[in-house]
Amino acid sequence: MTADTRAVWQNKPLKLSLGGTLYRGGEGMWSWVLHRITGVALYFFLLVHILDTALIRVSPEVYNAVIGAYKNPIMGVGELGLVAAVIFHALNGLRIIIVDYWSKGAKYQRLMFWIVIVLWAILMLGFAPRHLMNVFGH
Repeated sequence: MTADTRAVWQNKPLKLSLGGTLYRGGEGMWSWVLHRITGVALYFFLLVHILDTALIRVSPEVYNAVIGAYKNPIMGVGELGLVAAVIFHALNGLRIIIVDYWSKGAKYQRLMFWIVIVLWAILMLGFAPRHLMNVFGH
């Protein structure tokens, strides 16, 4: 029985670590946190996307005005963040599937996290320069 488990059973306060939280850090925690953040961000993007696309049924002029408002550098950088979130969320989702369904997945979850980070960086390095040239080049 660990000290934390004994503290819970004895109704004693848990010792906190990593800046006053129960998190102990490590790849598993950061993978979980980043997966949740990117998932929530993608949810809100999809909500806004569905709403602005639905404007075409209300008025094509309003739809065109909203889409025209998106064509600025701030939204271009936002698109870069969107692609970064999609790529990380997708790659980490595959890592989670492998951890869950491969008998040795838990043993290699740290290595797979760093593989996800390297693949994400490679894909972003391939996308970001070209995208930013399109955003700031016109």
